[in-house]
Amino acid sequence: MKEEKKVKLSKLQDSSVGFPAIRSVGYYIWEETYVGRGVKTLFKLNQPDGFDCPSCAWPDPDADKVSGIAEYCENGAKSVAWEATKNKVGEDFFKKYPLAELLQQSDHWLEKQGRLIQPMILREGSTHYETIEWKEAFAIIASQLNGLSHPDDAVFYTSGRASNEAAFLYQTFVRQFGTNNLPDCSNMCHEASGKALRETLGIGKASVTLDDIADADVLINIGQNAGTNSPRMLTALQQLKKNGGKIIAVNPLPEAGFMHFRHPQKPWEWIGQPTQLQDLYLSVKINGDLALLKAIMWLLIKEDKQSGGQVFDHSFIESQTVGFEDFVKNLKQYKIEELVQASGISLDQLEQVVAMIKSKSKIIIAWAMGVTQHRNAESTIREIVNLLLLKGAIGKRGAGTLPVRGHSNVQGDRTMGIWEKMPDAFLDRMERVFDFQAPRNQGYGTVDAIKAMAGNKVKFFMGLGGNFALAAPDTDMVFKGLGNCDMTVHISTKLNRSHLVHGKTALILPCLGRTESDLTAKGPQFVSTEDTAGRVRMSMGDLPPASEALKSEVGIICGIAKATLKHRSSTDWQAFAQDYDLVRDKIEQVIDGFESYNQRVRKAGGFYLPNCNREGKFDTSDKKAHFTSNPLPENTIHQDHFILMTIRSHDQFNTSIYGFNDRYRGINQSREVVLMHEEDMKKLGIEPEERVDLTSIFNQEKRVLKHLQAVPYPITRGCVGVYFPEGNVLVAIDNKSPESHCPASKFVEVSIQKAQKT
Repeated sequence: MKEEKKVKLSKLQDSSVGFPAIRSVGYYIWEETYVGRGVKTLFKLNQPDGFDCPSCAWPDPDADKVSGIAEYCENGAKSVAWEATKNKVGEDFFKKYPLAELLQQSDHWLEKQGRLIQPMILREGSTHYETIEWKEAFAIIASQLNGLSHPDDAVFYTSGRASNEAAFLYQTFVRQFGTNNLPDCSNMCHEASGKALRETLGIGKASVTLDDIADADVLINIGQNAGTNSPRMLTALQQLKKNGGKIIAVNPLPEAGFMHFRHPQKPWEWIGQPTQLQDLYLSVKINGDLALLKAIMWLLIKEDKQSGGQVFDHSFIESQTVGFEDFVKNLKQYKIEELVQASGISLDQLEQVVAMIKSKSKIIIAWAMGVTQHRNAESTIREIVNLLLLKGAIGKRGAGTLPVRGHSNVQGDRTMGIWEKMPDAFLDRMERVFDFQAPRNQGYGTVDAIKAMAGNKVKFFMGLGGNFALAAPDTDMVFKGLGNCDMTVHISTKLNRSHLVHGKTALILPCLGRTESDLTAKGPQFVSTEDTAGRVRMSMGDLPPASEALKSEVGIICGIAKATLKHRSSTDWQAFAQDYDLVRDKIEQVIDGFESYNQRVRKAGGFYLPNCNREGKFDTSDKKAHFTSNPLPENTIHQDHFILMTIRSHDQFNTSIYGFNDRYRGINQSREVVLMHEEDMKKLGIEPEERVDLTSIFNQEKRVLKHLQAVPYPITRGCVGVYFPEGNVLVAIDNKSPESHCPASKFVEVSIQKAQKT
């Protein structure tokens, strides 16, 4: 039975990394794997001749700037230790534990059991998984797929960790099978960024590289916790500070990662004065970011007028943009008092922001899920673009957009065609290169896939990596949908909740990890990935595989495709499974920017994909950057309710829970907590660590998360935070952006009641 742990609170930290991070890395290496094996692997992590970190997508330095000591962060090391573990899950484990017993275990316990080492099947009506040979597994999957009444009865999900080669082959197989049902984790995180950036700037990716950060005059970070989610960003921010740059942090709760930083490779910084990062912290209301941006620009317009046009880059605006006059006219309709109230930030602080940026043009704005997971996410991102365009802060060194992608290669998956609505030009080229007729109807994204499964419109679900059952919103509906399927299939490295919430028949197909060598009949193989800055690099592990029975993601996909499509496909799946150079040759033929792929990716550091914004160009219909007018969101809630957002702890990455200690926030031994402002707790008569129940309200539907411990925390008044994925049960499936359908996991209206004593 899952244990209800009592939280232990300690002092909030105001400094990140340093020796505690090194100690944490050492502990996880010691606990999970053999020390020599673990240390050897870390020396290959993010090295030009090594493997790409399986954790976040933060860019690596150029090859000549890569640290030979440690080009990784604490969470990257945890991820490697988690994958390189000495523990294994095979036939004996599944004989010992029936599904009913496994379902009672925590998600941390499940993944901690070790690496999956054999293909497993849960046959209809059985209580235990049992072993199965690869050939039979492929045949059973093929039979199920070919027995569907229509290809659209199947859904093929992708996690961000899939390599370029695996993702490209996956979407090739799925489209040859006949459907565009290719939901992925982008649907749940940065989908809004891609949409807003494409329509305003012509490309849905970051316009800056890693080197740009150090050259920025000002970096504004909105809704992104670098210290936990992309710690290597802190090194770049430290260099920005040394160069005289300023940092503005915008977030409903203070985070240690933006207060002070101690470089882990510089011992003299562990005990001396740390680098102060943020120059100004704005404790914005949840989803007050759009109002905040409007208020800043409202004040800048006033400054520009008073200075005779010295604040804005009017030459850039006139020659490179459209919509400026309409934008100004719309913004002037608002009163500054209205914007101040909606943002939760005082006029004095807003004027400090204006003073910091009015004479600067090298401005970078970074953001993540604190911006994207709202019903009006695209509008907020369009306002970010508006601010940068006013300052001419696009297409120059040290300036531009920085949507900080989460999972490693989540951006590469989209580049490779993992999208339910790929443009016709991409599909045209797929047809020419692979000689088939691609489906043209829009497929299911994540939200629509969940609703279709719950409505019995989908009979087959496959997940290429990830933990779909917990990553997706509206947990109860996700569980129902997976249970409605005739078959669920997961390509995975470790056991997780998705293997236990299953269809009538379920298969687990264990794959190689990034750390492991991939040897085929054609010799050693490598894969490639794309980072947040659009750099493509090779990734080649060197650890012996956890089991001789493991196959690579590429090999598994090719095996399923060959068994399913047979003579309907002219693609030589067997050749692709043995020689990944052949896969990259096909990628080169289909996707722009991959010319001479096999040659360029073998060079140390790889290569950058084309990015029009970096060249000062905009690939929009009129080749101009677009100012837009965006309405303020209606954030009205019941006067006795709160706005809830989901957050990560420092001891996790996405749905992988490495432990129960959120070190920077001083929350230890439990994840069953809700962060509340001390005054809000007093108002409700709630004592610290007292148990409470949360009820979310959306379209008159209620969802409940029970028995959380209330933790006093300096979060913005009226706002509360709970951990992801535990809080997903409170996120209604229709609480989403109407534009990108990205779940609004950062804006959930909740009521809070004291828990009933049992």
